[in-house]
Amino acid sequence: MSSIGEGPPGAEPHGGNGPELLDRVLAGTPPAESPLRHVERLPARPARHGEWPEWVPARVLRALRARGTELPWSHQSRAAEAAHGGEHVVLATGTASGKSLAYQLPVLAALERDPRATALYLSPTKALGADQLRAVEELGLDGIRPATHDGDTPTDEREWTRAHSRWVFTNPDMLHHSILPRHNRWARFFRGLTHVVVDECHTYRGVFGSHIALLLRRLHRIARHHGSHPVFVLASATIAEPAQLGQRLTGQRCLAVTEDGSPRGARAVALWEPPLLDEITGENGVPVRRSAGAETARLLSDLVLESARCLAFVRSRVGAELAAVGAGRALREVAPELADRVAAYRGGYLPEQRRELERALLSGELLALTTTNALELGVDISGLDAVVLAGYPGTLASFWQQAGRAGREGGDALVVFVARDDPLDTYLVHHPSAVFDKPVEATVLDPGNPHVLHPHLECAAAELPLREHDLDAFGNTAAREAVEELRSAGRLRARPKGWYWTSRTPPHRTVELRGSGGQQVMVVEGDTGRVLGTVDPESAHGLVHPGAVYLHRGESFVVDELDTEEGIALVHAEDPEWHTTPREETDITVLETRREHRLAPGVAAHLGSVEVTSRVVGYLRRLPSGEILDQAPLDLPARRLTTVAVWYTLDEESLTGSAPGSAGLDPARVPGALHAAEHAAIGLLPLFATCDRWDIGGVSTASHPDTGEATVFVHDGHPGGAGFAERGFAALSPWLAATREAIVSCECPAGCPSCVQSPKCGNGNEPLDKAGAVAVLDVVLAGDQAVSSE
Repeated sequence: MSSIGEGPPGAEPHGGNGPELLDRVLAGTPPAESPLRHVERLPARPARHGEWPEWVPARVLRALRARGTELPWSHQSRAAEAAHGGEHVVLATGTASGKSLAYQLPVLAALERDPRATALYLSPTKALGADQLRAVEELGLDGIRPATHDGDTPTDEREWTRAHSRWVFTNPDMLHHSILPRHNRWARFFRGLTHVVVDECHTYRGVFGSHIALLLRRLHRIARHHGSHPVFVLASATIAEPAQLGQRLTGQRCLAVTEDGSPRGARAVALWEPPLLDEITGENGVPVRRSAGAETARLLSDLVLESARCLAFVRSRVGAELAAVGAGRALREVAPELADRVAAYRGGYLPEQRRELERALLSGELLALTTTNALELGVDISGLDAVVLAGYPGTLASFWQQAGRAGREGGDALVVFVARDDPLDTYLVHHPSAVFDKPVEATVLDPGNPHVLHPHLECAAAELPLREHDLDAFGNTAAREAVEELRSAGRLRARPKGWYWTSRTPPHRTVELRGSGGQQVMVVEGDTGRVLGTVDPESAHGLVHPGAVYLHRGESFVVDELDTEEGIALVHAEDPEWHTTPREETDITVLETRREHRLAPGVAAHLGSVEVTSRVVGYLRRLPSGEILDQAPLDLPARRLTTVAVWYTLDEESLTGSAPGSAGLDPARVPGALHAAEHAAIGLLPLFATCDRWDIGGVSTASHPDTGEATVFVHDGHPGGAGFAERGFAALSPWLAATREAIVSCECPAGCPSCVQSPKCGNGNEPLDKAGAVAVLDVVLAGDQAVSSE
């Protein structure tokens, strides 16, 4: 069992221990109707302390002890010793295991030892950076001058930070857009840079992680230019292969510290499947379950009635708001005095609003918060009796990070995972070993992705001319090929001393770290000119097409016009009773087969480059019940995506033949069987790669022109790929075995959202053949097992 870290022992939970809370929530529910599928009891773990390193300055030690830290835990002292000694470190331990102390010790010691020394702290969110800054300020150490530098920092304060701060707290976006392009103005800071702290580094995965890996290489290059050689200290949730992640992110060899010495209270972890709704059917007449959001609202109201302090993680901002409203409404009916003790917390709130909500929950003024993953990362919410996860957060690392918010002061606690009507969630609640016995994932990223590498090389050249020796850090051969392509395209100019950026305008603004690049589409209220938000260009056709219902901070808007060339979607306020679902046509072309695995005669698996051509051709208007009102056509241009895919092929005999080992399908059933197998495989791939189903896509066809056979593709949804298809190819057998098990174990007769239906299907989930999908997967798996046994 993976250990999940907790904070120091403290007060007992207010609402009772985990098993007792679970019994009370289930009280009165007949066993036959119970949504509980499994309970795992995780035992308590005592603390293992280390010693204060002798190099910790006396006044730093006094400040830490004054705040209640008598001794460090063993992992804190080990990581601090390594970083102080000049080793790059990745500290990968559980939620609330005190990772901040592990980097505070070497940083503060360096700042105390040398008045010219500086340090940089990077976090994926502004809220986490503000929380960590506050923790350092509360130590009351004169001369450190910690300060924030992010998008909320006023201009005059930014100037003070640049000129005077010795420990700057910022995020990757500001490092990329503000600090590195103006590094000469930051020369004082870079000359003294001793440490770079990269917090919550497990969040840097896929295309985002690839961007951050290249950004950190640029940072290291600029620091060396100014004469410093900073030590990287990375903090992460418990992940697989932390040393490898550290090296992929920083380009430097890293020491992994994973032995968690912090104490942990006992916890009961419940796997919960909402009931089917007899009175409602969804698409194509299949039964649907009560939504995870509605079930979470009901659970929260029950927990609040038990005076339990709790937190619910919901997948979307709108979902977080609706869950809070639903819990409040339920409480108003039975205990009106408690209705106002539930609130929502998410990104988009002002910093002071977030701080007030955190304070209210800690003080007991609020008993429950519903949140997106805004409270997953490091913000100090402790002493909770219960945590509810409304849907699988995408990775086991995030699952345990969120679950770790329960019982953070050492007391017993309850964690409830509420499954969405989704193949992966359904699989997990019926296969507890996939949650409790499976190691957390290794983080997937690919700094060599040319769609990411090229723009970062342009930025690096604009910051400082690229020299031959610089290219090793950016990927050696791949970087040299990229530089030559950029030179041929006129983006870089070759000179005897290196490669120079050719434009007077820095390229940084065109690089979107949290996406794959390209101009973001602004969503603008037409009547007022108010900017509501932005949408990735890859998602714009599906989310803000004309007629689409767009949700923002609990308000509904309808899209009037989408101009992709200008990057703007005009909307008006309207609250229709329906929501919209795009209909999409997708074709896929094989560009290159990189690897091939022959499974059996007529059956093979492949990995390679593909071009995906997709076009939104219309949209459906649906009522909340799932009933379809009508379908409207759209005339939008096709979009092309060059990416990486894993695919398997089956010849006609293996699908429709009668010989042993064939699927034995009637030819008319083949399209539906392949389509259902594709949907289910997309739903289960996040179990084997650190991705969400929205990071990937798929295509299935009974006869593909490039393969000449029936083919099922699953592809990365980002230009150049994000590493997810590679993971699928490497784990083909366990991935497809889990896919088959998810389909077979679903109780529906012909296919539903819990097995083979997809919420993002562009064909309206037609045709689908559940039994045929099982037959197809049996053929592929039998072939793979036969090859493996040879």
